[in-house]
Amino acid sequence: MTENTQRAQKPAEGQEPRIYVACLAAYNNGCLHGQWIRAEQETEDIQAEISEMLKGSPILDAEEWAIHDYEGFEGAEISEYASIKSVAELAAFVCEHGSLGGKLLQHFCGDIEQAEGAFENYAGLYSSLADYAQALIEETIEIPERLANYIDYEAIARDMELGGEVFTIELSFEKVHVFWVR
Repeated sequence: MTENTQRAQKPAEGQEPRIYVACLAAYNNGCLHGQWIRAEQETEDIQAEISEMLKGSPILDAEEWAIHDYEGFEGAEISEYASIKSVAELAAFVCEHGSLGGKLLQHFCGDIEQAEGAFENYAGLYSSLADYAQALIEETIEIPERLANYIDYEAIARDMELGGEVFTIELSFEKVHVFWVR
């Protein structure tokens, strides 16, 4: 894969998405009782782990739970009362697309459909949006050598972004993922 078409790496071992689910009956009675649960699994399996955690609660017949913490979602946010289904879907997306997937979810406020759709318009990985603008222009237009030094690629890139033609996700220094807006 060339640098301009590679995607972010999947989460490192030990960084898999997981949630901390707490028993609300215990919490409301001043006792902390909960469990970390791996989020990239079937919803039925997550529910089974939550049920087991509730059975072990110091409060009899505990039924209610909430997500009190999460990690490994690469910037995507999980609400306290998110559904198990949505948590599993977000985890699967992040595991498939890594940090870039998490940042896309953050960009689209957790909307998986929009984040997945963004990959259809993925332009590549560049050191800056100006580098992308330069590559795009040089691929599509033959520029006379005597004019090449007068082209302001930074201004073109800024206009592309401010005009709503593209958006970028920067994961680290000089690692800018460029996406066309539909």
